Amino acid sequence: MTRTGGGGGRVPRLLGRPVPLGEVAWLTVVWLLLWGDLTVGNVLGGLLAATVIVWALPLPMLDSGVRIQPVAAAVFLTRFLGDLMLSSFRVAFWALRLGVQPPVEVVTVRLRTSSEVMTVLITIALSALPGSLVLEARFADRQLVLHVLGVEGDVPTTVQADVTRIEGAIVAAFGTLRDREELR
Repeated sequence: MTRTGGGGGRVPRLLGRPVPLGEVAWLTVVWLLLWGDLTVGNVLGGLLAATVIVWALPLPMLDSGVRIQPVAAAVFLTRFLGDLMLSSFRVAFWALRLGVQPPVEVVTVRLRTSSEVMTVLITIALSALPGSLVLEARFADRQLVLHVLGVEGDVPTTVQADVTRIEGAIVAAFGTLRDREELR
């Protein structure tokens, strides 16, 4: 066994090439699901096929730039579900008010993070909320252009505050140490 790559764990080698056991296990599970029958032959066949595949077709070591912080992720998911319900009620309220046009704005907001991975996660979260849609992401300028529905009052300030709150929660839950320090 020798030490390899980013995970810092030991990975067994076969004929000089690494054979990551996690990938072998995952491919074996897929093999068993495809065959649909849990037998000794299927398990051994799956292990053999998975070992050959990961040995012959190794995946490159990639750093996704995501570090999951379990407590912060639970806090983010709880807040996101609350935002999801609130924005759903807001859109339903405007949809049921016949003859009244809801307020609609296109707003540009500035992000504090420079991480493209965090920007993508923030964009996904904002687009998943009913009544908001990311029209454009300007990575170089750290800006998002949002279409928002049903927000009244000082819309740019309200939307910027909401985006900043969501950004902070996402970076706390999934960001690297550098990402989290950047928001301080």
